[in-house]
Amino acid sequence: MHAQPIDEIDMNDGSHGKRDGSMTRTLVWVGVAGLSAALAFALIRAAISRRPADPTSRRIQQLIDEANQLLKTLDDQR
Repeated sequence: MHAQPIDEIDMNDGSHGKRDGSMTRTLVWVGVAGLSAALAFALIRAAISRRPADPTSRRIQQLIDEANQLLKTLDDQR
């Protein structure tokens, strides 16, 4: 009895082509789902990070800037 090498076996029954097609289709859909998830994540993150400027936050930032300027002036005088 003689065993045939794998590359000599007749694969013309169409099952190999069907598997390739279904694998390709699956990979495409996985890619589409991944891109959709990444886009949704980026949009949600951008929407969350945008906070409306309120007067209190602006005033706090002004006070911080003023304090930093005063500290810089004191350092320069030394």
